[in-house]
Amino acid sequence: MTSPTTSATPVVELVKAGFAYEDGPAVLSGVDFAVAEGRAIALLGRNGSGKTTLLRLLSGGLRRGSGSLLLDGAEVTYDRKGLTRLRTTVQLVVQDPDDQLFAASVGQDVSFGPMNLGLPEEEVRLRVREALEALDIVALEDRPTHLLSYGQRKRAAIAGAVAMRPRVLIMDEPTAGLDPHGQERLLDALARLRASGTTVVMATHDVDLALRWADEAAVLSPAGLRTGPVAELLGDDALLDAARLRRPWGTSVSRLLRAHGLLAPDAPEPRTPEELDAWVAAAPLATE
Repeated sequence: MTSPTTSATPVVELVKAGFAYEDGPAVLSGVDFAVAEGRAIALLGRNGSGKTTLLRLLSGGLRRGSGSLLLDGAEVTYDRKGLTRLRTTVQLVVQDPDDQLFAASVGQDVSFGPMNLGLPEEEVRLRVREALEALDIVALEDRPTHLLSYGQRKRAAIAGAVAMRPRVLIMDEPTAGLDPHGQERLLDALARLRASGTTVVMATHDVDLALRWADEAAVLSPAGLRTGPVAELLGDDALLDAARLRRPWGTSVSRLLRAHGLLAPDAPEPRTPEELDAWVAAAPLATE
């Protein structure tokens, strides 16, 4: 995946990668997946399609069975030096925050990664503060992790990854289990991270979220992985059928408006109900 605004060399890249769990069939085979600097990428596919496996391969949590994993164009080695280099660049946040949080308080948990890097105490405090501010949970620094709400635990887990100052933040179903308000707060936090220069990859099966949030999409189907601009891929009915994904709400609405001549072919499509409301207000529908 590339963009005119990004460098030619991806930050992290899988080339012809394959993986199979012990005594099981191949989960992924011949996968090419490049994460370019400064992008927001949605990884989509049905449950069991291999999204989590792909994320763990990218972050070094799993070792690919075939192919290559590249960081800034150089092959990643799986020794201590190579994995440290990878994990200070790429951080994974798992789906269940309870699998990631383990310290007594939020501040202690967020500080764990920077402390493990052997950073000076002042630098650790700075990183913790920056991460808590980015996720809007400064007030929770001294809160015991077991007293947090689910949404707070989600943001605390992300803050722990952010404190490592990764260039690429990878998240597995980060909005799963959140109510609408919780989702909006999380998306606001991700917008702040992107504004600060963090590249974000999000695995999700929520096509409406992907269309609204991402620049690019990567869709896993039985035919393999296909990547490209999010609106283009999520407007491909054959691809969505193969991946067992439904049509995004925004794409269906835009098709209807264009079919009735109400939306110009080159006009941006409304991707959310709020954008549709704004479009109606700016160009009211004709009434008889």
